[in-house]
Amino acid sequence: MAAKHSLNQYFRDQLTLFIFVSVLFVVGVVFGAIMVNALSLEQKQEIGRYLSSFYRSVDEGASVDGKQSLIAAFSLHMKWILLIWTLGLSVIGLPLILVLDFLKGVLIGFSVGFMAGQLSWKGIAFALVSIAPPNLIVIPAILICSVVSIGFSLFIIKNRLLRRSGTLYQPFMRYSFTTLFMGGCMLAASVMEAYLSPVMMRWVTPMLAAFAN
Repeated sequence: MAAKHSLNQYFRDQLTLFIFVSVLFVVGVVFGAIMVNALSLEQKQEIGRYLSSFYRSVDEGASVDGKQSLIAAFSLHMKWILLIWTLGLSVIGLPLILVLDFLKGVLIGFSVGFMAGQLSWKGIAFALVSIAPPNLIVIPAILICSVVSIGFSLFIIKNRLLRRSGTLYQPFMRYSFTTLFMGGCMLAASVMEAYLSPVMMRWVTPMLAAFAN
């Protein structure tokens, strides 16, 4: 109970930082969506051809190796949060964590913005079934990892660089445990991405047949 209370108190203390990181992510989403308008006609056509091929393969029931998809998705998500964890161990990695959060927002904003721009509400529907479900877990996990990483970096600055006091053991264990727990959340998101999203995408792809042909 004491550990749980301490953890809850920690996240309450980091609420301002969490809001800041969340706003930075949202700014990245908006920036990514705006970037779609900066693409040339040739670039839009090239991406459109790739998407049309993808829609067609999904609509035709192309087989997907769920195990391989799970491994690939989990590997990608874990690399992301482990990179954030590693950056949090050093003071110079702090600004890079913020860059990663912004970049994640840009990637999602660009993906959704392009599909919405090319296919209107059909593109939004496809984004909702393909991008949204796993990211409902992935995004909070990344933001939480970022907050605890930045918090740990600030702790090092305050208690090791500015003044030598306190112990690193408890903050480090809390930092690592949170990252490990988020890794478990990433596994759940990867399972959803590998097995649930393909099924949901098959519900929507028939509406995209005209675009794919």
